[in-house]
Amino acid sequence: MKTMALASLFTAVMALVSVGLAPRPALAQSQTLQSGIYSCVDGKGRKLTSDRPIADCVDREQRVLNPSGTVKGKVGPALSAQERAQLEAKEKLAQDDRAKKDEEKRRDRALLMRYPERAIHDGERAEALQQIDVVKAAANNRVLELKKQKTLIDDEMEFYKKDPAKAPPAIRRQIDENRKSIEVQNRFIVDQDAEISRVNARFDEELARLKELWKLRGPAAGVAAAPAKAPTAKP
Repeated sequence: MKTMALASLFTAVMALVSVGLAPRPALAQSQTLQSGIYSCVDGKGRKLTSDRPIADCVDREQRVLNPSGTVKGKVGPALSAQERAQLEAKEKLAQDDRAKKDEEKRRDRALLMRYPERAIHDGERAEALQQIDVVKAAANNRVLELKKQKTLIDDEMEFYKKDPAKAPPAIRRQIDENRKSIEVQNRFIVDQDAEISRVNARFDEELARLKELWKLRGPAAGVAAAPAKAPTAKP
C-alpha cells in the first residue's frame, strides 16, 4: 500500500513539473514585448527609468535599453489632439500637392498629344476665331437690317411728327420692337468681342506651356511653320 501511494505521489509531482516546463507562447510573447528598460528625462530634468513606458515622459521620446545598457529602440512621444490635427493637416496638404502635380502631368501629356507642333495649335486658334467672326458678322448684318427697318418706320412717323401720341398702336409697337432688337444684337456683338478675348487668352496660356514642353522634348519639337491666320470677318 505504501509503495502504491509513493508511486501515485511521484506521478503527480512529475505531472506538475511537466506543466511547469510546458511552453506558454502567449506569456513568452508578452514578456518579449515588455522586455527592456525604459529611460527618459522628464520635464523637470529628472532621469527616469522603468521596466515599462514611463507616464511622466509620454510627451517626449523614451529610449528602450537592453540589460547591457545598449539602446534597443525608441518610443516616440504621444501626440496631443492639437498636434495630431496639425500633423493630419500637414499630411492633407502634402497629399493635395501630390494630387495637383499628378493632375498637371496628366494635362501636360494631353496637351502634347493634342498639339505635337506649333502649326496645329495656331491652326486651331485661327479656326476658333473664324467661327466667332462668322457669328459676329451675322449679328452686324442683322443690325443693319434693323436700322433699315427703323428708317421705314421713321418715315411713317413723319405724318405724326407734330403729335406722336396719335400714331397707331401698330407703328408704336414696331418702334419699340425695333429698338429692343437692336439692343439685343448690340449686346450679342459685345459678348462675341469678349469671347474673342477669352479664346485668345486660353490659346496664349496653352502656347506658353507648350513652348516649355516642346523645349523639354528637344530643339526640333513644335517648330513646324504655322499656317496663315484666317482673315477676320468685318461687319
